[in-house]
Parts: sequence; C-alpha cells; structure tokens
Amino acid sequence: MARDPETDGWWDRYGHRLELRHASPADPPIAPAPQRPPSAPRPPASDILPELSEEAILRPRNELPTGGWRRALLTATGGLVNPGPGEAELARRELLHRVRRPLAGSHRIAVTSMKGGVGKTTVATCLGLVLAENRGDRAIVVDANPDAGTLADRLTGECTVTVRELLHDLDHVRSWADVSRYTSLAGRLQVLASEQDPASGAAFHRDEYERVIGVLARYFDLVVTDSGTGLVHSAMEGTLALADSVIVVGAPTVDGASRASKTLDWLAAHGHADLAAAAIVVLSCDRGSAEVDRERIRGHFAARCRAVVEVPQDPHLATGGRVELARLRGATLDAFLELAALVADRFGEGGGAPPGAVGPPAPAAPALGHAPA
Repeated sequence: MARDPETDGWWDRYGHRLELRHASPADPPIAPAPQRPPSAPRPPASDILPELSEEAILRPRNELPTGGWRRALLTATGGLVNPGPGEAELARRELLHRVRRPLAGSHRIAVTSMKGGVGKTTVATCLGLVLAENRGDRAIVVDANPDAGTLADRLTGECTVTVRELLHDLDHVRSWADVSRYTSLAGRLQVLASEQDPASGAAFHRDEYERVIGVLARYFDLVVTDSGTGLVHSAMEGTLALADSVIVVGAPTVDGASRASKTLDWLAAHGHADLAAAAIVVLSCDRGSAEVDRERIRGHFAARCRAVVEVPQDPHLATGGRVELARLRGATLDAFLELAALVADRFGEGGGAPPGAVGPPAPAAPALGHAPA
C-alpha cells in the first residue's frame, strides 16, 4: 500500500505547536487576570445636580430704584434706562434688613433722660412707630411717666383708658385681645397711655410697673417704655431693672449734653453699668448753636456707650402734635431707622452680645466743659 506523501515529515513541520500547549513543570505559572474592584455606589442625584433654587433658575435682574431722579428716569424711558438704586437707597435697604432681624422672646427698651424737654417722648414715639411698621411682630409703647405723660397725645390722642385701668383688671387678662381693650392703635403700634391725673400717677410704683410689663411681655415682642425725667422715682427703678436696652436722650447743647452724660454716670453708679456701656445716646438737634462743638459732644458719648445717633431738626416734630412717619423728612426718618437698627442688632444669637455682656472698657471720654474746644 502506498503511503500518502503529505504525511511524510509532518511531525518535523508541525510537532512544535503541540509542545507549546503542554508546558513543562519547570515553567512559571501563568498569573491570573486581574479582577476589577467593585464599583463604588453612585451618589444620589441631589449631590451631583445643582439645587433648583430661585438664584439658579432665574437670570440676574438689575435692581430698580424706588424714588428720586433715578426712578423718574426709569419711568420716562419705559424701563430702557435703569440707573439702579443710589447709595442712599442701598444704605436705607441695609438699615431695614437690620431692623427686621429675628427676635426670640420679648425685648424691653427703656427711653430715658435726666432732663426734660430734650425730645425723650418724641424719640420713644418714632422708635415705636419705625419698629412696628417695619417688623412683623407685635410692638407696644408704654407711658411710664408718673406726671401725666404725653405719649398717647403724640400717637393717637386717646387717653380715656390708661395703665391704671389695666392694673385694676390685670388678674383678668388672659389674651392679647384682653390687653388690646386698654390700648389704642397708631398704625401697627399699640399705645398704653399713662394716668392723666398727676395725683394718681404718683402711685405708679415699681411693683405695679413690673406687673404690667410682666403681662405685656407675654403678648408683645417689643415693649418700649417712655420713662419719666426723674431717675429716682419708684417706676424708674422697675423700668431699669427689666430693661434689655437703654436709650439716653440728650441735645447738642451745654445743658442737654451734660445731663445726658450725668444720666450715664447715674446708671453706672447705681448698679446699671452694663446698661450704660451698651446704651445708645440720641442727640435731638432741634436746638443748636454755632458756638457749640457738636463733634466734641459726639466724641464724648461715642467713647462712653455703644452708639450715638443724631436726629436732625424736623418741622413736623417741632409742632409737638401727632407724629406721622410719612410726614418726616428723609434725613429724620433715616436717623430713626438707624436707631431701630442699632436696637435690633442685639436681638437673638449673633446679633450682638446679650444684655449685660459688654466688651473691653472704653477709653476715657473727654470731659464736657462749658467752653467749646
């Protein structure tokens, strides 16, 4: 039988391929293929995608002016030319933002002065109106003057029901509606008038004041007290004992400034050094003279207390009649907005030190003499 010529020499030509498939024991083992590590869990979509907030969705918009020539130009051009709000308007918006700082609990503000006739009641009136009109919480002003105070006359003109009637029925007050029976309303501000009979007003003692404020603090977030001019009467003791903030009113005159300074001295000497250091001094500038160094007066009080606010002369306030914020000059309204913002700076956490916590001692204030520097 003849052999197939194709099989001759087959091993010589193809045998080496079979040998490669059977490696000898001396050959190193083949390393296994690396394993892929388990993939990490995918983060939730909220961690990857931006939040759908108003700032992320809406395109930037230019702020619009609300008054003055800037508003007139915006209106005249049909909105094509927008100069934006000016520095004064931006500053006023910042003050309003500070005024509206959240408040936890009740805050009691005492407005006081050793001297009468410097605008103490006017300051309490305007401060109460600004706080009530620009905040969402409840505010009340209390006339604690034992000598027939005029706070209600400056706000509502209603004095038929006074703090004396509230004291008589205090044990029957169970709600805010009960309290409102004894108050009058000026815009959003509640007003509690003082007793108009001086003989009866003298009987308004510390314990009675504290009882009244204790009830009002349950239903009102802000309680502004217009105290009498005397610092030693009983009601004044209760006013200072319960106050979270104190406003001392003076004037840029020799007698007005010196009495305001003595008021701070009296507070520091009678156990209220913390209130004196954290006080706000308001200089009512309805009277003035070129012979008086107003910068020296301001520097004196700036070194003694937390802040100084100057209220310019205003024809509407000079009448002594009922106060309306809409009739104040712009500079006057800005001054009271600044005062309200300074008061609100101490509301809540991060809004300034709590009452009684003051910073390092201030440098010695320059003495106030009778001769201008």
